[in-house]
Amino acid sequence: MKQELIWKRTHTCGELTAENEGNTVVLNGWVHNWRNHGGIIFIDLRDRAGITQVVFSPESEENATDDAVKLRHEYVVSITGVVRRRPDNMVNPKMATGSIEVYASKLMILNTAQTPPLHINDPDASESEELRYRYRYLDLRRPGLQYNIIFRHKVVAEVRKYLWNKGFTEIETPILMKSTPEGARDFLVPSRINKGKFYALPQSPQTYKQILMIAGFERYFQIARCFRDEDLRADRQPEFTQIDAELSFIDENDIYSIFEDMIKIVFKKCLDLEIKTPFPRMSFKNAFRTYGTDKPDLRFGLPIHDVTDIFKTTEFKVFKSIIGENGNIAAIAATGFADLTRKNIDKLTSFVSIFGAKGLVWLRLAENGVEGPAVKFLSKTEMDTLIEKTEAQKGDMIFIIAAAEKTCFTSLGQLRLELGRMRQLTSNDDYKFLWINEFPMFEFSEQEQKYAAVHHPFTSPVQEDIPLLETGDFHKVRSRAYDLVLNGFELGGGSIRIHQKELQQSVFKLLGISQKEAERKFSFLLNALTYGAPPHGGIAFGLDRIVMLMLGLESIRDTIAFPKTTAGISLMDNAPDTVSETQINELGIEIKKEYLKDGEKEKI
Repeated sequence: MKQELIWKRTHTCGELTAENEGNTVVLNGWVHNWRNHGGIIFIDLRDRAGITQVVFSPESEENATDDAVKLRHEYVVSITGVVRRRPDNMVNPKMATGSIEVYASKLMILNTAQTPPLHINDPDASESEELRYRYRYLDLRRPGLQYNIIFRHKVVAEVRKYLWNKGFTEIETPILMKSTPEGARDFLVPSRINKGKFYALPQSPQTYKQILMIAGFERYFQIARCFRDEDLRADRQPEFTQIDAELSFIDENDIYSIFEDMIKIVFKKCLDLEIKTPFPRMSFKNAFRTYGTDKPDLRFGLPIHDVTDIFKTTEFKVFKSIIGENGNIAAIAATGFADLTRKNIDKLTSFVSIFGAKGLVWLRLAENGVEGPAVKFLSKTEMDTLIEKTEAQKGDMIFIIAAAEKTCFTSLGQLRLELGRMRQLTSNDDYKFLWINEFPMFEFSEQEQKYAAVHHPFTSPVQEDIPLLETGDFHKVRSRAYDLVLNGFELGGGSIRIHQKELQQSVFKLLGISQKEAERKFSFLLNALTYGAPPHGGIAFGLDRIVMLMLGLESIRDTIAFPKTTAGISLMDNAPDTVSETQINELGIEIKKEYLKDGEKEKI
């Protein structure tokens, strides 16, 4: 007991200031750095709260300096000492504790450490991602990553407090659920008790939260774990976290108001930033035709202009051909880009080809007039009208793409983003929010050769478009879906739901879901809708993505304690892994041998 009390901390390594001068303190932590200056030893002691400089001098009691000589990176120690003010010329303004240092009198080495394979005191984390994830328990010791994880905790805490105060009830929904079509592949879990049957991990709590509305809870939320078996990238993981919510007796305006205020409070409490509300709103159609995407980055201009009408009677064969095929011609006036070289333009032409554009027409508004290979093919009227409509000035470039509608606007949207990257037109400290609404209800899937739901099959159509569901123009129906966009990323999305069984069955039918299949997959929801289901709707925000954007990070992996690689692997604990033959047999399933490596075949 006596030894235990010696190392009970009195303060963290992030809280001592000049006001503590003369106090005897006990600090615990890891050796972040150490320096031996001719018998006087300095160490930077780190815990999750910060770093404090500790000094061991020949005057230290109980031979603490002799033990201090043995210290190396990541040793775990407890230090007793007296707080002293640093000389004015030695104050470190970059550290919260930079005005003081602790003169050690006692040192207890609680644990030694091997030389770490990571430079934990390197703020840039310059090692490979593979090495970082293999030694994630060391990577997470880095102050930067610890800040991210603790910041995430604060965001969740503020969200909870806000929603509690708004009358929401926090309810957990099942992790093991029925497999239902929601847009991505399910992760399946075989049942040992019910052999030949499978649970699915939830892509979202969608059907459960609708059931909770039918059950009368009226306002539900959950910090929900979700799972999708899809290709990974910087802002996507196989398992992720949503701020999930559902409300009864509301419409879109209620959703906008409640969750704009939530975002505003989170930014104020966690970043001390004032976010202006209400957020602007834009229809899907306008967003796509102005920015080439349903998640536009509004931190810079360079809008897209539909200029098809200007060239209705053109003699330029490229444009004439596209118009004859009912395609579109659209343009961007790139302000200040007239200095681009031909090499730059060739790279941009190759870039837009990735998105299906077969060419990139360009015009340079130089001091001596308009330049570019296409000038000789355009009439003066076409040229003047184009410049007027795009509001181009001398010193600008006009980029034009002629193609089918989707290819035309998508390619220009990507070109716009690439131009923004070239001239660094965005800042991570600038937050531009936007609601996108009036999404199409259906989109045609070339792969499956049938119509699919743009959001999910439970989304309600716009009231005045419901009659179109019974006609050949059903694909023109708009949905009551909405997304919240921030700086080119979708922060969250949701919709007002279908709350009447007959309408839900009509939508299933249009999606190619037969009555028999609908009963098999959704009978519980369809039955529930017949027992007085209230009008309801909801939204889900990607917590990982919110934190990433708030902190100006490049990847959501730096907001998650234990992320997976792009191959869906946890390198630290080697998941997924093989299991024993006994476990496989208990599940009543068999693994094809060709999917196993030689060493694994021996185990199974």
